[in-house]
Amino acid sequence: MDEEVRSRHLDRLAAELRLRLVERRRAQAAAGDRAPGSIADAVRELVDGDAAVLGERERERLVELILRETVGLGPLEELMADPEVEEVMVNGHGSVYVERGGRIEPAPVGYSSEQDLRDAIERILAPLGRRVDELSPMADARLEDGSRVNVVIPPLAVDGPVLSIRRFGSSRPGPAELVTLGTLTEGLRAELEAAVAARRSILISGGTGSGKTTLLNALSAFLDPAERVITIEDAAELRLQQPHVVRLESRPANVEGRGEVTIRDLLRNALRMRPDRIVIGEVRGAEALDLLTALNTGHEGALSTVHANSPTDALRRLETLALMADVGLPHEAVREQLARGLDLVAHLARLSDGSRRVVELAEVVPSAGSVGVRELYRRGSEVETAAGR
Repeated sequence: MDEEVRSRHLDRLAAELRLRLVERRRAQAAAGDRAPGSIADAVRELVDGDAAVLGERERERLVELILRETVGLGPLEELMADPEVEEVMVNGHGSVYVERGGRIEPAPVGYSSEQDLRDAIERILAPLGRRVDELSPMADARLEDGSRVNVVIPPLAVDGPVLSIRRFGSSRPGPAELVTLGTLTEGLRAELEAAVAARRSILISGGTGSGKTTLLNALSAFLDPAERVITIEDAAELRLQQPHVVRLESRPANVEGRGEVTIRDLLRNALRMRPDRIVIGEVRGAEALDLLTALNTGHEGALSTVHANSPTDALRRLETLALMADVGLPHEAVREQLARGLDLVAHLARLSDGSRRVVELAEVVPSAGSVGVRELYRRGSEVETAAGR
């Protein structure tokens, strides 16, 4: 039998057996069977009984297909097993794209129906205590491996449920690997190492997918192992190698709108935890004011990231976010804290070939009642001394 025909036959048979499995489990539950056995055992029993004419290898393949559709991510499982896949994007049940090496390309997989996709989304969110419905049609979550999940369903998603999974492996490239990849030059790596050792506060800016979190994680390698480091994130992505690290993660409100713990809440609490260094995964709200306050009250040497198009834009965005705290501070006071508390801005960009590069390093300087930057490095030019003022 042709391999392609055999594969289609097994797929059809797996779909039929999966429906039969669901019916059997429902019947067992209706009959009061509180312990009907594991799903894996039930699948093997069903396959051995209804597909006994197949060889052992094909029966194992059937078991794998049924389990994948029943308890896993369905057709996304093979994509999630590919270490080169950085992000998986499902735009409706029949349209799947992946990002590899910074480039987005269509994937030759898909769900057979919208309901299959909804079932997969439910399997992802249910163990994490999250759900989506018409009243709450959006959700963020984090998988066990640290991958970030975002879901949007109709009526907000016009063409069917949209699922995005941003993957994070168990290891992150260190400073030396980033030099090899071309993200950093050797000279820039040395300057950033000196800046971290000198307890200079560094903000990493860039667009979505430019490598901000990867660089932040790499810079953390330069922290003194004797320091107590507290990390604060929306989704725990950082993998610091220091022995004394406390990891804090924000929590969204539940379906009743209660229980939310914001980055700002965690930052305020972290200041009471005797930190030597504070690392914030991303500044995106009113916590910017608390960060600036901390930097001006003895908590220098912080590391964080922000979405921006340039170092100058990063300062303007941080200023705007600080004003969102709505405590009545004048702009001049915020700018003064910004100029005194923040030292360096490293800006990343994702280039047309998919590579990620630090394209600019700038020093924060007061500028005629405002705050500006002095360029220390631009891609293609030499790095000046950035470690000491």
